[in-house]
Amino acid sequence: MKRADILENLKTKKYDLLVIGGGITGAGIALDAVLRGLSVALVEKGDFASGTSSKSTKLIHGGLRYLKQMDFALVQEVGTERAVVHNIAPNLVKPEKMLLPLYQGGTYSKFLTSFGLALYDFLAAVKKTERRVMVSSKEALKLEPLLKAEKLKGAGLYYEYRTDDARLTIEIIKTAIDKGADCLNYCEVIDFDYDNEGKLAFVKCSDRDVVGDENAEIEITEEPPQGTFFVEADVIVNAAGPWVDILRLKQQSEESLKKRLHLTKGVHLVVKRDKFPITQSVYFDETIKGRMIFAIPRAGITYFGTTDTNYSGSLDDIKVEDDDVDYLLAAVNKMFPDVQLKREDIKSSWAGLRPLIHQEGKSPSELSRKDEIFVSEEGLISIAGGKLTGYRKMAERVVDKVMQKLKAKKLLKIFTKSSTKNLKLNACAFKDEAHIQEFKASLEKFLAVYFPSTKSNVAGDLELSSSQAYTDHLLDNYGLNAYKILDYLKNLIIERKDLSRDAAFVLAELFYTIDYEYVRTAQDFWERRSGYLYFDIDKVREYEDLVAASFFKLSSL
Repeated sequence: MKRADILENLKTKKYDLLVIGGGITGAGIALDAVLRGLSVALVEKGDFASGTSSKSTKLIHGGLRYLKQMDFALVQEVGTERAVVHNIAPNLVKPEKMLLPLYQGGTYSKFLTSFGLALYDFLAAVKKTERRVMVSSKEALKLEPLLKAEKLKGAGLYYEYRTDDARLTIEIIKTAIDKGADCLNYCEVIDFDYDNEGKLAFVKCSDRDVVGDENAEIEITEEPPQGTFFVEADVIVNAAGPWVDILRLKQQSEESLKKRLHLTKGVHLVVKRDKFPITQSVYFDETIKGRMIFAIPRAGITYFGTTDTNYSGSLDDIKVEDDDVDYLLAAVNKMFPDVQLKREDIKSSWAGLRPLIHQEGKSPSELSRKDEIFVSEEGLISIAGGKLTGYRKMAERVVDKVMQKLKAKKLLKIFTKSSTKNLKLNACAFKDEAHIQEFKASLEKFLAVYFPSTKSNVAGDLELSSSQAYTDHLLDNYGLNAYKILDYLKNLIIERKDLSRDAAFVLAELFYTIDYEYVRTAQDFWERRSGYLYFDIDKVREYEDLVAASFFKLSSL
């Protein structure tokens, strides 16, 4: 559906449910609700997934650290959800071996780690092939030779799941739209309006569409570019992440909020794989601030993080500060003494906010990651807290409450349960692993014709041909829709003799995301659709002018 059609629907239809916020939580709510038969709208002031949902560690993980906080219920829920999300998006959510090194004098003893990981496996109902294994120091160094050997006692080897948070969010949004939801990015809620009984019934929106703007993000101005309009709905849900309290404060005073958000900032740094050539993902205990840090290899790069610091600055301009960089570099260099990363090695980075629930006297790392739902007297349902991994269960709880409100209003006769647990996302609807491998082989066979023998250095002795690298990129990011991108590629190769094959591939991907994924700016494409901004910054630098020049296409949409 084109943006103009969605916009017209928002202006003219009355919905059962309006969701404010196009991150992973809002997307999950929209999909859950439309599958239950509700008419659903969703609006997002920036691009889909442009806030917290593109700034995580990019893991669907069970929260091992929460065992230390004795939060067994949270571990059980999000641990179990890992397998569910893997099942509904198998090309996007993949098992990832994680090494947890144990040191003399460290936070975790070998016995407690073994017990904790076993409990983790039990709570999360981990399948046998992915259950924890304890290894000796010698075996740990064989698995990861870059680890500090001094005082190493051994390690735990267990599984998490790797993903791309923004891609997961986009695919949920697209599936919700396919099922009948009207979802619009660059559409900001600026006010609320009420019915004759003082209950929330409308939101005032401004169309902030920036059609092809080359700037990093949308610029919020006094007057919206395309004017304002009202959207009417029987129930309105506030799933705006870090902006949740800003919307709540349009109805309530700060003093009247019984609970409020506590924002913490998380930072990740990216370096070339040859600068930090770890052989597998490592989850390690750093001794500078007593936190846990992930270091994760991915194709030609390695990224690591995260920080966890209180945040009170601009929600629209979250920066990676010098202190963040110094801390992460020091932590990595201490754990991997042969690496010795420097500032100049950093290729890219990202910083995001966690919208946690404030708990008096607790440090950022001690704050619970549990989600909570708040309902105002006027009827606004707000959801805050939670983790990427638990998005589906969060959505289920919110939509349960929405349906209860609709029944109370006598607008709904039957309460329908959530069906998202077994619904594969559209682009991820592979039958099984064999289907994925068959699809991958066909992609590579096609791409080998256009990228026959060029080698692309990834790390050390690991090399991928260009066709393999592009195959992995298409499969991981776009799944069954990869062939649509190949159609664009074939046409570009025929029609644009001035383009290199690599340039044609980037444009094919761009045109697909413009036509099918609601891309409105270059930043949307580079960061949240393709992931090149984080994982292949050199490609961005090489083709940024080509991509910017191509956005004239948007003016006709």
